[in-house]
Amino acid sequence: MIPVTKPFLPPQEVYDSYLKGIWKRQWLTNMGPLASELEIRIRERENLKYALFVTNGTIALQIAIKALGLKGEIITTPFSFVATTSSIVWEGCKPVFVDIDPDSLNIDPDKIEAAINENTTAILATHVYGNPCDVERIEKIAHRHNLKVIYDGAHAFGVKINGKSIFDYGDISVCSLHATKLYHSIEGGLIFTKDPKLVKKMERMRNFGFDGPSNFSELGINGKNSEFHAAMGLANLDFFDSILEQRTMLSDRYRQKLKGLKIKYPKWHENASNNASYFPVVFESEETMLKCANQLKLREIFTRRYFYPSLSSILPYLENSEMPITEETAKRVLCLPLYFDLAIEEVDLICRIILRANEN
Repeated sequence: MIPVTKPFLPPQEVYDSYLKGIWKRQWLTNMGPLASELEIRIRERENLKYALFVTNGTIALQIAIKALGLKGEIITTPFSFVATTSSIVWEGCKPVFVDIDPDSLNIDPDKIEAAINENTTAILATHVYGNPCDVERIEKIAHRHNLKVIYDGAHAFGVKINGKSIFDYGDISVCSLHATKLYHSIEGGLIFTKDPKLVKKMERMRNFGFDGPSNFSELGINGKNSEFHAAMGLANLDFFDSILEQRTMLSDRYRQKLKGLKIKYPKWHENASNNASYFPVVFESEETMLKCANQLKLREIFTRRYFYPSLSSILPYLENSEMPITEETAKRVLCLPLYFDLAIEEVDLICRIILRANEN
């Protein structure tokens, strides 16, 4: 059986070395020394001034929206995981979908301004599959209309634009450290901002709004993470370069073996690095995609229709809206298996099955 993804686990003795310290200190949560160390090491790695380690990527989005005081309408993409949209609704705002660019599969900057009105307060854009949005254009639009910008970088850990961290953009950027991500802390999330006042505010919000032992300064939530999750984050961080190298090699192998097939891949930002977070393939038709997926499934090789269907047409708490490019793309896109210990021979097998399915 070949799953679509598999979490990376460091050597057990590496993780155990962190656990010994936890047992000795008996400090399990409430931003212990390992959680603080993880924040510091990620800041250093990304060359950023501020980073907050939180419970998960969804809480990171909710805190970001709340901290910026957003109301009214937030422009976003229908081609993302549901948490991008549900966080907007959960915080009492209205998501306004803008269709995607057919090449990058990110929100289309050419269509954003037509969706802006007097009720618009922000843009929440996703770096789909870790592929950076057109951050320069989005931020120019936001500046022109006095809007805040949040980037959902759930898939984008390690990505750089012109040598600068992807998380250096926007008023706030967030990341997921869920076990399915190429770098993870089992469960977890990160929040980044360049604003010292804003990071202090979000730090208090993460801890119920406490500002001292018996004072409150914010409406807060329990967004803290545990020492056990921080330990996994620290253990995995030392292996990130190896993970990236291996996944990049496997992705290159897929492209080599699928060469000549009538498929396309998302057009990557020309000035950005690629973190090989996923391996999405866009087929010519839904019929062809389903034929390939079914042939793989017959051999216990599992894929994922990520993201399908479009969020603009499926959520019971929102009115449906027409997003033709998103809807058409979502029908044809398929993510193939990709994880650290996927064998080259398994990649070759997957490609042979896809090529054979396309011959019939």
